[in-house]
Amino acid sequence: MAEGNTEAQMNISASPHIRSGSTTTGIMLDVIIALIPASVMGVWQFGVRAALMILICVVACMTFEYLSELLMKRRNTVRDLSAVVTGLLLAMNLPVELPYWMAVLGCLFAIVVVKQLFGGIGQNFMNPALAGRCFLMLSFAGHMTRFTLDAVTTATNLSVLRTEGLGAVSVWDMFLGTEAGTIGECSAAALLAGAAYLLIRRVIRLTIPVFYIGSFAICLAIYCLVQEMTAWNTLRFISAHLCGGGLMLGACFMATDYVTSPITGKGRMLYGCLLGLLTFCFRIYGSSTEGVSYAIIIGNLLVPIIEMITKPKAFGKGYEKKSISENRGFLEPVALDEEGRPVRKKEVGIFRITFTICAIALLAGGLLGTVYAVTKDPIAKTAEKKQQEAYRAVMPDGDSYTGEAGEETREEYILPDGTADMDKVNEKLEKAGFTKVTVDYRARALSGDTWVGDIWIITSHEGYAGDIKMAIGIRGTEITGIRMLSIGETNGLGMEARDDPSFTAQYTNKQVDSFTVVKNAPEKDEEIQAITGATITSKAVTNAVNAVIAAEEIVIREGGTQNEQMR
Repeated sequence: MAEGNTEAQMNISASPHIRSGSTTTGIMLDVIIALIPASVMGVWQFGVRAALMILICVVACMTFEYLSELLMKRRNTVRDLSAVVTGLLLAMNLPVELPYWMAVLGCLFAIVVVKQLFGGIGQNFMNPALAGRCFLMLSFAGHMTRFTLDAVTTATNLSVLRTEGLGAVSVWDMFLGTEAGTIGECSAAALLAGAAYLLIRRVIRLTIPVFYIGSFAICLAIYCLVQEMTAWNTLRFISAHLCGGGLMLGACFMATDYVTSPITGKGRMLYGCLLGLLTFCFRIYGSSTEGVSYAIIIGNLLVPIIEMITKPKAFGKGYEKKSISENRGFLEPVALDEEGRPVRKKEVGIFRITFTICAIALLAGGLLGTVYAVTKDPIAKTAEKKQQEAYRAVMPDGDSYTGEAGEETREEYILPDGTADMDKVNEKLEKAGFTKVTVDYRARALSGDTWVGDIWIITSHEGYAGDIKMAIGIRGTEITGIRMLSIGETNGLGMEARDDPSFTAQYTNKQVDSFTVVKNAPEKDEEIQAITGATITSKAVTNAVNAVIAAEEIVIREGGTQNEQMR
């Protein structure tokens, strides 16, 4: 070939040398089309408000992207439709009754903080839509965990599955999408249809969804095996978890995000397995029944490490060069000494590294110790103030109280054998059938010198998310008040035991020997209506109240003459 023709046909350009006809706008348009079935199902299920929520989120994200790029003097990217996808995905992850201004605030966080402040499209370190959802969950947990269906507040299927078991949920309804949840997660069928479209268009690959859903299902199967479930119940349990919540939405539409997912094949497999394991831990052992959003966010943060581990070796990697001087023209510049010999870089010794780490640890420990010494007394005073407030709340007739937090032995605990140990009360409660409560101590409420009631501090070990510690006021067999001191139940569900005064009010001003929990409106004084979607929490509180009634009777009946005289 002639030299002139060679120059005419040579094209020297920068990488990447493998190019595709796909554009950002085209890919985003495909994602929007794929989300249409789930959007239509959401609007059909929840009504016009769902359509307004989607519209508001999309418009808000586009507006924030345009304004932020204008202020930062960047090229406008609103037309590439990435902001539309972020708004649509965020709306899919929101409950329909969420106030619109909260949704707009989530859009602001997703676009400005997570996306634009880190360089715009392609530079964000986590999925903007999920970051916006997690921001709203942390800021407005009550609103984000309150779901409605046909204008009735209700629990999600995963919450019902955990509290009431398999018999209370319908896997078929969860698959089709006729149950409560966020706008986009209600129909697994619609989400799978959208995912199929993305696979046909080659926008996503099967690797991440398959390894995500597969590893999650395997973890559930092992859990069911440990719980000794039957094969049929295991299948139903796994199917309910796959169809319920945001698993399909997260696995097919957000875990596969180009920017925040690994680019290596092995990395995608490892990433999918990690998401499956995290989702399993959050759903089965966490305080919330959902866990997809947090699992993907954590996975996004670990993507650089995953890619580092799974990065393939470059061609020729590991070849030992015989002589630096022979290859000097092909290596980075080498520093030379006065005689022209290469200068070796000094490696940091293990002693220096150890010394530095120890010095930092000592400095951090000293600072923490100083902070503790300065804040110890104010914290103690604050705790004492809160304790007195709790006493007044559960026994408003008292103006002074005997008994300090943490003391387990008081003279009023004297029992027939002459001991003064609350362990005796707990032993007797255990014999009476109260095996999952622990009485911590009792304070006597006085009005002047007159006894007006007792305040028991009791811990229930039957809470959905752990122990529930509460102060309960009692006069005879009449409960005068209940105050939650420590509770970590699900926001919008079990936390209503603390946040909704009408629940604890059901126990007060009644002469009842024992309470029972019912789901419908109470017909008798001893019946307590359970919190919607939080039967376990309701039963835990009720059992603790019954234990206090029994403990008060034990102390009065068996505490001898001294306890009677105290009254």
